[in-house]
Amino acid sequence: MNPVMDIAALAAFLEAEFPQVGGDFTIEEVAAMAVRVRLNVAERHLRPGGTVSGPAMFSLADVSIYLAVLAMIGPQALAVTTNCAMDFMRKPAANTDLVAEARLLKLGRVLAVGDVLIRSDGQAAPVARASLTYSIPPRG
Repeated sequence: MNPVMDIAALAAFLEAEFPQVGGDFTIEEVAAMAVRVRLNVAERHLRPGGTVSGPAMFSLADVSIYLAVLAMIGPQALAVTTNCAMDFMRKPAANTDLVAEARLLKLGRVLAVGDVLIRSDGQAAPVARASLTYSIPPRG
C-alpha cells in the first residue's frame, strides 16, 4: 500500500488544520507506513538546562504518527490519539533539533498502531520511544 499524501500535501494539511504548530515541524520523508519528522527546536521547547522538554517530545511523537496515518488514509482531521506510552531514555542534546522516525505497525479501518523513535539530530542513540494508537473516524 503506497501513501496517498506526499510531503507537500501533509505540510499543507498541517498548516491549514493546525496553524498553532506552524514552523514547529518539518516533514522530511514519507514512505509506505512511515514518516520522518523534525522538531525545529526553539526556546519554547526547552526545559531548564537547555534540553528539549518531555511535552515537546510527546508532541513530536504524536504529530509523527498522525502524519503517518494521514499519509496512508488521506486527510482526516478528526483522527485522534487514543493511547500513548512513552519512554524517555536519555537527555537530548542541548539546543539541537529532534528527528522522529515513525512507523505504523497496524492500519485498520478503525484503529492505527505505531511506534516512534526520537533522536537528537546527528546522533544514533534514541532519546525517547513512543507507542501510540490512533482512532480513525468512519468514512462518509
